[in-house]
Parts: sequence; structure tokens; C-alpha cells
Amino acid sequence: MKELGMSWKDIKETPRHELDGLLQAFSIHATIHAFDGHTPKDIGRMSKDNPHVGRDYRRSEELKDKYTRLGGLKTKPKVQSFSEIIK
Repeated sequence: MKELGMSWKDIKETPRHELDGLLQAFSIHATIHAFDGHTPKDIGRMSKDNPHVGRDYRRSEELKDKYTRLGGLKTKPKVQSFSEIIK
């Protein structure tokens, strides 16, 4: 709970379901911003030595896209024809 900046008193007064939600949101935030400052080229070099880095980076980008769409900042492109789908 140190990451959330909550005192012991705040933790004890907060309902369990709210604490669970805060921890989940913090986990998502940490995953999304884990690779801030790195370019895809950097990630490629790092993932040669540690394959899990590439997997974690893809997960981070997927979450970033998901929450950008949910926030209304980005929309999925509309498909006009079947040929666009199979490209």
C-alpha cells in the first residue's frame, strides 16, 4: 500500500472491495507505463536476451490501446470492405 500513499488508518477505514479496486488499478497503471521512455528498437534489443521482455511489452501496448479506446481518446477504424479485413 506504500505505492498508493495510504496510511495504515486509511487502509483500515477503507472497505475491502475499494482496496481491491485500487490495487488492480495500480497494477494496470504500472503495466501500462512499465516501458515509458523505451523505443520499439530498444525493446527488440532487450528481448533478444530476455524473451519475456517482448511479451511484457506487447501486454503493455495492448492494455494501453484498450484503455485509450475505453477513455474515448481513440476509436477502432471502421472497416469498409472484406478485403480490408484480410490485409
